[in-house]
Amino acid sequence: MAKAKKEPGFEESLQRLEEIVERLEDDELELEQSLALFEEGVKLASACNQRLDEAEKKVTLLLKNNEDALVEAPFDADEEE
Repeated sequence: MAKAKKEPGFEESLQRLEEIVERLEDDELELEQSLALFEEGVKLASACNQRLDEAEKKVTLLLKNNEDALVEAPFDADEEE
């Protein structure tokens, strides 16, 4: 039975993105390697940006619902769009 591939967390994605940037800046890579790393980096940057947007929306929801105390509301990305 094959395991489902676990998506890396924000910190792991950011760390990998930093590694990619270092390799692209320091190493003399072949064009194909550079393009593959660049493509991976773009995907990671997009995923990190999406997670940050979701976190910001969740904080906004918490603050909007704050009359006397913080009230956590579930965030549904489809409702905000």
